[in-house]
Amino acid sequence: MSGIFSFSAPFVLAAFALDLLLGDPPRWPHPVRWIGRLIETTERVFYKDGATPLGHRLRGGLLWIVNVAAVAGSVAGILAAASWIHGALAGLFSLWIAYTALATRSLYDESKAVATALESGRIDEARRLLSRIVSRQTEHLDAEGIWKALLETVSENLSDGVIAPLFYLALGGPLGAMVYKAVNTMDSMVGYQNDRYRNFGWWAARMDDLVNWIPARLTALVLVAAGAAWGLDWRRGWAVVRRDARKHKSPNAGFPEAAAAGLLGVQLGGPGIYFGRTVDKPTLGDSVRPPDGEAFRIMVRLLFTASALAVLAAALARALWE
Repeated sequence: MSGIFSFSAPFVLAAFALDLLLGDPPRWPHPVRWIGRLIETTERVFYKDGATPLGHRLRGGLLWIVNVAAVAGSVAGILAAASWIHGALAGLFSLWIAYTALATRSLYDESKAVATALESGRIDEARRLLSRIVSRQTEHLDAEGIWKALLETVSENLSDGVIAPLFYLALGGPLGAMVYKAVNTMDSMVGYQNDRYRNFGWWAARMDDLVNWIPARLTALVLVAAGAAWGLDWRRGWAVVRRDARKHKSPNAGFPEAAAAGLLGVQLGGPGIYFGRTVDKPTLGDSVRPPDGEAFRIMVRLLFTASALAVLAAALARALWE
């Protein structure tokens, strides 16, 4: 194996296996955490109180360029140096980068912790744990609101945390996957519609919309396929995607969420509190059944099945690419 784009089909499968086996141990080194620290540091350099809206947008654009260039240059440099030393070392670095770009296991672990607390009657703990994985305020959510938020975040993060990294891994190897993680992490840190980031994070949010446009729609397709494999009403899932996906304010999030809503027979969306403001999000799906623990368990099966299907597709793409 040589070159910064080299990444064979068996390595895609191995990276996914490592993610399922190891997850994201908090004390282990992780490139995404390093990217987060880099963004925090450069934000202090580029953000300026009192700047005009246009000034904030320009500064936010520079933040985006600097961080993407730094991540791309670092990954390319590490892989090139490792390849120069020995092909096996480059292979190990490539596998580690690819493994850390995937998040099926951590998404399951974090969502399962919320579900376990809620089903055990520890609603305050469930709200606290949920607040770590969603952007809405959770302190006033009732049990149904927690289940809805949990189903929404699992379906949406299936796209951001699994399908999109696999898509860019198939296209550009570990370098492509990690550049995607840099773009996505910037959006999660500065792409908010609040007073501080509305303009400063505009570029990060728009670029995240762009890089997730195809993966979000692929996620809906893979979810519907996974639903069919489990004997769910895949026709209803696809019908809800076609009817409701574009109602969402985000050009992308509505696709995986609508697919999940249709397959589960639940209604997602509705009002939520974000940064102290009530946001009335459009509803996705129909209330055939309530969002509850059983719906979550079905969503978990869809998460793992859709991830496996996507991994097989990415491995096949790499094999054909080679």
